[in-house]
Amino acid sequence: MVGGGVFQPEVTSRPMSQVMPGFVSWYQQAVSGVMPEQNQVRLADGSSISYQALVLAPGGLELNWSAIDGLESALGGDNGVTSNYRQGMAQYTWQTVQALKKGRALFSQPPMPIKCAGGAPQKAMYLSSDHWRRNGVLGQLDIQFHNAGAVLFGVPAYVPALQEYIDKYGIQVNFQSNLVAVNGPPARKATFRLTDAEGNSQDRELDFDMLHAVPPPQRAPGFIRESVLANDGGWLNLADDTLQHKTCANIFGLGDVSGTGNAKTAAAVRKQAPVVAENLIASLRNQPPLPAAYLGYGSCPLTVENGRIVLAEFGYNGVLQPSFPQWVNDGTKATRAAWWLKAKQLPTLYWHGMLKGREWLAGPAVREHH
Repeated sequence: MVGGGVFQPEVTSRPMSQVMPGFVSWYQQAVSGVMPEQNQVRLADGSSISYQALVLAPGGLELNWSAIDGLESALGGDNGVTSNYRQGMAQYTWQTVQALKKGRALFSQPPMPIKCAGGAPQKAMYLSSDHWRRNGVLGQLDIQFHNAGAVLFGVPAYVPALQEYIDKYGIQVNFQSNLVAVNGPPARKATFRLTDAEGNSQDRELDFDMLHAVPPPQRAPGFIRESVLANDGGWLNLADDTLQHKTCANIFGLGDVSGTGNAKTAAAVRKQAPVVAENLIASLRNQPPLPAAYLGYGSCPLTVENGRIVLAEFGYNGVLQPSFPQWVNDGTKATRAAWWLKAKQLPTLYWHGMLKGREWLAGPAVREHH
């Protein structure tokens, strides 16, 4: 929403000290390793902390900017190449959108997994297009979406509403088209690798006036990825429902590093945290996991225009998990109610509900016994 001119960046963040619970011991050190055999966490300064139980939620995934040749050097903040995934660049995205009156705008989406899977890359495109439409310059712009995947969105129920906006803005969609190189100013060229149904690929170079790029497949931090706690894909090896580690019973996890099959969104953490809390307490009491279960909930509030959102809510295997009855908000359509929730209510819910453990709509589901 910063990249779309809806929010100012200063309202979207706060110092960690303002949201840290007062009763915790806060070690302001990065974690460099976990030693489950010794029940210890190693910190960047070489010290270690012992634990009885451990919750791993390191958050931010590693963004491999260098995987796209020339991209990092092109992200200078003054040449039309931008990314809302880059710290501090969302505001430049908005400046670029406002300045662009004609030419070609390219938006990329790399192979999964990525943070806000399928959502964030498209949100930038829709909000930009809506601004150009409202300012009467949409007809002077060639807008292209290059998606490394084969579908517009991974959950079919939401595709018709998104396709309606693709058509409305006249966006040219290119599937299985992956950004592999950027030649910044003065050339302003982007290279995409197109793959056909038989797996054959060829590169195509395009001129651009604006490029919103997303860093390619993102991965867990090294101390997770390279440890015995990771699964074969390098993600934290957790049970899908209890979020307990599959081989270390006193370790739980949540967030983007989880090896569970859900979308990597903040909304997932919102539903995961109560499950971890309940099952962790049971573990400390030497009890079996409680019936608290995580069913894979994730949410992508797809901002298709300024004032309307497609509120995609789904769980494992794409099963729809709406938070509200359809008469309140139909998540498969673009609605003003979803915009009101996202823009007006969720910030307060985040700062004063979710971060303080007072979020009343996120209680755990009941796990089925087998």
